[in-house]
Amino acid sequence: MPFTLSVLFAAMFAGATGTAHAGPRAQVWITTSDHRQAMRAQAPVAFDDSSERRIHIEVNPEQRFQRMVGFGASITDSSAWLIQHRMSPDQRDALLRELFGRDGGLGLSFTRLTIGASDFSRHHYSLDDPPGNQPDPELKHFSIEPNRGDVVPVTRAALAINPQLQVMASPWSAPAWMKSNNSLIQGALRPEYYDAFARYLLKFVDAYAAEGIPIFALTVQNEPDFEPKDYPGMRLNAPARARFIGDHLGPLLAGRKNAPQIFDWDHNWDKPQEPLGVLNDPAAGKYVSAVAWHCYGGAVEAQTPVHEAFPDKDAYLTECSGGDWEPIISGGLTLQARGQVIGATRNWARGVLFWNLALDQDGGPHAGGCDTCRGVVTINSDTGEVSRTDEYYALAHASRFVRPGASRVASEGEGGDLDHVAFRNEDDGSLVLVMTNSANRTRRFSIGQGGRTLRYALPARSLATFVWTPEAP
Repeated sequence: MPFTLSVLFAAMFAGATGTAHAGPRAQVWITTSDHRQAMRAQAPVAFDDSSERRIHIEVNPEQRFQRMVGFGASITDSSAWLIQHRMSPDQRDALLRELFGRDGGLGLSFTRLTIGASDFSRHHYSLDDPPGNQPDPELKHFSIEPNRGDVVPVTRAALAINPQLQVMASPWSAPAWMKSNNSLIQGALRPEYYDAFARYLLKFVDAYAAEGIPIFALTVQNEPDFEPKDYPGMRLNAPARARFIGDHLGPLLAGRKNAPQIFDWDHNWDKPQEPLGVLNDPAAGKYVSAVAWHCYGGAVEAQTPVHEAFPDKDAYLTECSGGDWEPIISGGLTLQARGQVIGATRNWARGVLFWNLALDQDGGPHAGGCDTCRGVVTINSDTGEVSRTDEYYALAHASRFVRPGASRVASEGEGGDLDHVAFRNEDDGSLVLVMTNSANRTRRFSIGQGGRTLRYALPARSLATFVWTPEAP
């Protein structure tokens, strides 16, 4: 069941009577891999003077790292179409409030849009498709009309629920007439159209701003080291991205008020030399504010050396899908939470995005690409009914409690099958510890903070969130 205020109040007042405790009390929520417990509030647990267990995690809120933008998933064409056209108005409003609302919802505060079609669109298109695919360098045929029936209204509704929602956007391909093969599928951006493509991205930003949807960041190409065979894509290697950013897009945005940030890469962990190539370029590097990463190759730890090489550049995990393949099938909930939510933020990510916010019962609709992906929620396209996936709960255990602007803080301790990350909410000083137990048995451990200790036993293959307010010094 989704998280509700009644659950929160139950957690706050459960066990309120009885013996007083010397230390703060932590509220606890647990989800098990079988979803028999799903964001279920547990009885509060007190910090006291108990001894540490063999497995001990120490939280130090004074040691702070990156400030968080938030957690979320992409409002793809498919997601938006399902929400807008396969749900009743009441169903749609309830789902968007559950996902983006802070009053009893998940409080998702980060999302991603596609500039033109991706594989999770119902057909292939760009935002400048002139008749006969004729060159249109003045962009006279530019239009966001393909998005007005779904992406625009759904994103506006999400922003109305959560005005703090940060929206980034990525193209899967330049318009076909700009490319070496005159096709949305495969091919490369022709250098003579670098300027036109930069203006194309800027027109997208302006068109969405006019609809009340501010774009806070752009990437210049989704997965630029990959040319998919059956959906829009475009190869754009580091030297090409450096020239495009350094000589065209960067200068175009530099003089604008409230211009979106530029994130480089937007691809997997396995080729850190690619973003390093752009960041090391003297013309392009100064315009790039962050590196965007995907989870489909390499290891999350690749984020840290790139951050250490350029500590003034942020990191974001901008795409990771759940689905019907290994190791996700075997790893399930704890793998998704451990790798994306915990691993990404421990390696400097300021934001974490899963891929599709919503897909239907058949993993669609889509036009090419992945036929085994799943969304954060599944919408029955016949009834509008919603079911919640592992990705939903992996996000919920962080997004519901870690508010925008929170700082990641130190949490140290080797736990074997226990993984963890901690945050401090700057508005009220509360601490949030997100933990997974990937073992097939209950794991007992202790949490230390401020000289006091909390002892706990986490069920097998489960995810937990602990929230408490430290004692005043």
